Amino acid sequence: MSSKMITRRTFLKGAGVALGVLGGIQLTTKNAWPDSAGVKVPFSTGTELPRLKVPPSTADCHHHIYDSRFPIDPSATLKPKDATIADYRLLQKRLGTARNVVIQPSTYGVDNSGLITVLKEFGLNTTRGVAVVNTSVSDAELQKLNAVGVRGIRFNLVQAGATTIDMVMPLSKRIAALGWHIQVHALPELIVKSETVWDSVPCPVVFDHLGRVPSVNNPALNVIIKLMKKGKGWVKLSGAYQDSKVGPPTYADRTDVARTYVKEAPRQLVWGSDWPHPTEKDDAKPNDAILLDLMSVWVPDASIRNQVFVDNPIRLYGFSK
Repeated sequence: MSSKMITRRTFLKGAGVALGVLGGIQLTTKNAWPDSAGVKVPFSTGTELPRLKVPPSTADCHHHIYDSRFPIDPSATLKPKDATIADYRLLQKRLGTARNVVIQPSTYGVDNSGLITVLKEFGLNTTRGVAVVNTSVSDAELQKLNAVGVRGIRFNLVQAGATTIDMVMPLSKRIAALGWHIQVHALPELIVKSETVWDSVPCPVVFDHLGRVPSVNNPALNVIIKLMKKGKGWVKLSGAYQDSKVGPPTYADRTDVARTYVKEAPRQLVWGSDWPHPTEKDDAKPNDAILLDLMSVWVPDASIRNQVFVDNPIRLYGFSK
């Protein structure tokens, strides 16, 4: 059995006490749901519900939709199986979330036609999007994307291809007038090397997956926190598995980095599931209930957790209050 394929029973026995103490929640049989109470979600291990009950209007600020209706970019390196709106609705049912932000996957390059279709099907009342464009994008296309709920553009500089660091400044100037942000998926070395770029763009900068910062001693952490304290930088509390060597169920080597962000700039944080976890193998998908329960550890204060789940996404994505 894969080390990542851990049942909820193992999680409760092996890490429940630690999570309960760290998260300020005493774990008992009264608040531990049985496996039979959960929902089976494609691309997610386990069926049990999370221990953490999220507040109404909680937003999942980072997930993808894959659908064979949409053409794959010829240069794409990630080509996951279909992970549809119907599949994602099951995740919402399991986790209790109400709002969501669909991120254009690298799989589709700069062809946002699929994203537009998905956003229309979800509906503007509950859903926002982040597109991927290059410098050839027209003003008319940007306006079309804005109308369906796009509120940012993503630069995936890890699975590189569609966008480059040289595009950040010219595109950020164009989308700033729309009130959008740029979303950056980059490794720490590039974050540090491009510090002047992030500091100079005329719009907010949102860093994916804890900024991919491996430890509190990495210089990228300071670069990101300086931006956050200015109200310009944001971080997604997501993708715990991407840089964890400890792995599930605790992902303990990601706790210090996450808690540092929470301590320094709690108003500049949002949470995301990263479903359907496209970087992870099909037989080693993480348990989304465990990933959500990490928020009890990373953000022990319930009032701050509510900010991360509800209030901060309202400010960043323009959800209704």
